[in-house]
Amino acid sequence: MTDPIPLKADKMAAPSAALQCRNMIAIASGKGGVGKTWFSITLCHALAKRGKHVLLFDGDLGLANVDIQLGLTPERDLGAVIEGTSTLPGAVMKYADGGFDILAGRSGSGTLATLATQKISELRNDLIALARGYDYVFVDLGAGVDRSVRQLAGPAAMTYVVVTDEPTSLTDAYAYIKLARAANPQADMRVIINMSSSVNEGQKTYDTIRKACQSFLNYEPQLMGIIRRDTKVRDAIRAQTPLLMRSPSSDAALDVDAIAGRIIT
Repeated sequence: MTDPIPLKADKMAAPSAALQCRNMIAIASGKGGVGKTWFSITLCHALAKRGKHVLLFDGDLGLANVDIQLGLTPERDLGAVIEGTSTLPGAVMKYADGGFDILAGRSGSGTLATLATQKISELRNDLIALARGYDYVFVDLGAGVDRSVRQLAGPAAMTYVVVTDEPTSLTDAYAYIKLARAANPQADMRVIINMSSSVNEGQKTYDTIRKACQSFLNYEPQLMGIIRRDTKVRDAIRAQTPLLMRSPSSDAALDVDAIAGRIIT
């Protein structure tokens, strides 16, 4: 059996210790459609409900949609920061209903997706400085494994990789873990299984990616949590309302809250 994802030569250099940010967590997926942004929002809300000061940074430079999922219209966004009409702290929006802060991307604009490496580095450094004022900063990355995604995730102390049981999700999540570990052999990767039919099935999905990583990378990412499939999630997204506000006792809400508890402890 051979490694399903050959390593390309464009791996980026590992971030220096000075760039590491202990309270920053990146949320990746490898591919779209696995519920990464919904999970990011719900996790931030869960931590805020537990009294933590949290910032959610919409790091999907091509298809930002945190504000859309919550029905928000930010006065300033990441685009304004890049254009020089706002500072990064000046673009932070307080989301009162959820009790956490949001730094929105520019929805529907492809301009941020083509940012030069130097611009992303400047943005990353500004975010590290901003993170000092928070208990936790979550970076909702764009789907995929390209250089800009991994560069933006570089300072994070750890990365949560959201995975479903679909073969393409598993393959792309493995690819993300492989490239991240190639860039930084000390990278701390954790797996979130989303939309699982049951806890047992979620464990099987995790075992699949764990075994692939162990066999080909000699590395086993930890399981951070399993989120059960829940129709209440779709209802909350359609209503542009956080799940913990609309259906706080639903299976998925309880599962995300359990993950928040693990972060704090």
